[in-house]
Amino acid sequence: MTGTDEPDAPGWSAGAPTDDTPGDWPVELAGVTESLVTTLGPNDRWNVAPLGLFADEPVTATTWGRTRTRRNVERTGEGYVQFVTDPVTFVDAALSIVEVDDPILERALAWARVEFERSASGTEDGTEWVRWKLTPVESVVVSSGVPTLSRGLGAVVEASVAASRLDVPGYDDGVCRRTITHAKEVVERAGSPREREAFDRLVSHVDADLELE
Repeated sequence: MTGTDEPDAPGWSAGAPTDDTPGDWPVELAGVTESLVTTLGPNDRWNVAPLGLFADEPVTATTWGRTRTRRNVERTGEGYVQFVTDPVTFVDAALSIVEVDDPILERALAWARVEFERSASGTEDGTEWVRWKLTPVESVVVSSGVPTLSRGLGAVVEASVAASRLDVPGYDDGVCRRTITHAKEVVERAGSPREREAFDRLVSHVDADLELE
């Protein structure tokens, strides 16, 4: 996959970078912000995966298990954190293996090159986790377009998180499936064509015969 989707997602606008700020985040972070991170693999391609950013001081993120993101970060110490509102791009990254040739995604509205520093680790329900301190060393705002709130996009993100937890020790499959079912109803009522496409891809990534509650 290359991640080169057509630019029809809410809040997306093309153009040259509008702001370049070394050593700072390109957006204001609060609570937990969902992002995508690209990390360089041993095959010299960039792996794309979701990364939840906790607005601590400094900002932190946690990897669960021996993921590609964790292995790449342990080897290189850095990655590119990117802020994307396209639902298809998010679903594909969350539920499949996506590798690209360039570290900056075409859908990124803003990005930061970030240094990762391991700060804590442990095991929960049989899964090893590592917490990382994130320090931005370079950042760019690509688009200054006015963002809009979309119930469909929020539902797709919640469903993606729930789907990624299916069959994972420590998570209740029934709860995850109910979350996906509710999200499906929201997307059907309030989602854009792009968000409906994203949900269809979510189901195909997980299981074409996914039984929802």
